[in-house]
Amino acid sequence: MAIEIERKFLLKNKQWRSVAGEGSLIRQGYLSDQPERTVRVRVAGEQAWLTIKGKTQGIARLELEYSIPVAEAMQLLDQLCLTPLIEKYRYRIAQGDLVWEIDEFLGENAGLIVAEIELSAADQQFDHPDWLGDEVSDDPRYFNSALIRQPFSRWSV
Repeated sequence: MAIEIERKFLLKNKQWRSVAGEGSLIRQGYLSDQPERTVRVRVAGEQAWLTIKGKTQGIARLELEYSIPVAEAMQLLDQLCLTPLIEKYRYRIAQGDLVWEIDEFLGENAGLIVAEIELSAADQQFDHPDWLGDEVSDDPRYFNSALIRQPFSRWSV
């Protein structure tokens, strides 16, 4: 079984843009958005995946991911997924052996930008770039599956 260990941060400035490559458009939806289990469909370019995630325990959770045909993923997104769908640009920034993924959300979540880093252990040390802001790993509002129920545009910050 695959375990995802991920930390999530807000960004305190736009300096990340100077080191990020070109972003890729991601469109994703959820067949299940329950905290105990999420089932996600994602399309990025000419690839698509079905991802099943278990309940988050701290910053870790079970994650199983399967490639699926893009046409089938599009059909799931258009006909079966909960709405609104999540649309975002993802930028990748390599930092040593690790990669930061910066997600810039669109649509009802426009204005939200988060940085995520996947680790091999919960206590793994890593460098914090100057553009990194507050950690929100423990705030469920920032889970993509939560953003379909309560999009960023509806938050009263």
